[in-house]
Amino acid sequence: MSLYLGLRPSARHNLGLCYRRYASTIATKPAATTSTASKSTYTPRSTTTPTRTASSTYNNASSTTTAKPVATSTSSTAAAPSSSAPTGSSTGVAASPIAIGRSVSGTQPYSLSDSPTSSSSSSSFSTSASSFSTEVDWSRSYLGLGSAPFGEKTAKVLSAPVSEDEIEIKPDGMIYLPEIKYRRVLNRAFGPGGWGLAPRSETLITPRMITREYALVAHGRLVAVARGEQDYFDVSGIPTATEGCKSNAMMRCCKDLGVASELWDPKFIRAFKKKYAHQVFVEYIPTKKTKSIWMRKDDEVVYPYKKT
Repeated sequence: MSLYLGLRPSARHNLGLCYRRYASTIATKPAATTSTASKSTYTPRSTTTPTRTASSTYNNASSTTTAKPVATSTSSTAAAPSSSAPTGSSTGVAASPIAIGRSVSGTQPYSLSDSPTSSSSSSSFSTSASSFSTEVDWSRSYLGLGSAPFGEKTAKVLSAPVSEDEIEIKPDGMIYLPEIKYRRVLNRAFGPGGWGLAPRSETLITPRMITREYALVAHGRLVAVARGEQDYFDVSGIPTATEGCKSNAMMRCCKDLGVASELWDPKFIRAFKKKYAHQVFVEYIPTKKTKSIWMRKDDEVVYPYKKT
């Protein structure tokens, strides 16, 4: 009190104002507290409390220090990447919000083994991946060329001597084997579907000829490469000439395998023509011109020729 009386009048006046303000605050404090308490039930703090609890529960579950149910679900979630499904899919599930929420709530966590189609999709994925990894661009590749000889049985079929009854002769005296005979030899040697012709270039079409390069592939390896050719006389005959070009390339590829190799042996050609063929004079019906042609002795003259 003595300190109060010792103050200056202005200081005593200010101190009195402060006291009155403090007294008024004390008088109204209970009402304000009640209002604050009633409003506190709607503050966001109460809603964020479960989030903190869930977060702490999940963090504790990750460190395996929480209750047993949470730790169990966490361990099963951690074991999900070791399932039979692809690694990328299992990793995505383990980090997904759905898997985390189910683990925190104590329910059974999601795993790829729960999906009824997970195993089938995994096997189909691996199968397609393996097929893609072994795919070869035969328009450029030389995979397997000269890598190893074929077996004894295959070699015997390919190098078997050709029967004279199957050999044909053209009017100009060139002997040949029909293209279907080459295909039969390849089917006997490699099996139907065990060989094929792969194009190695675009089809080149000139005003009178078609040409294209092909590769003979047998049992997944390149065997030979050759360019086929075929003449044509009208635009409507281009599709047929395209097939003839392919067959011509196959015949040239078979020459590398020794199929009907006698047809390129001059000594064999002379002996065959002397024994099985002869020259005859015929009339070419469209032009009425007479000319000499070669033909087999056991064949007859047919259109467009007429024997003179």
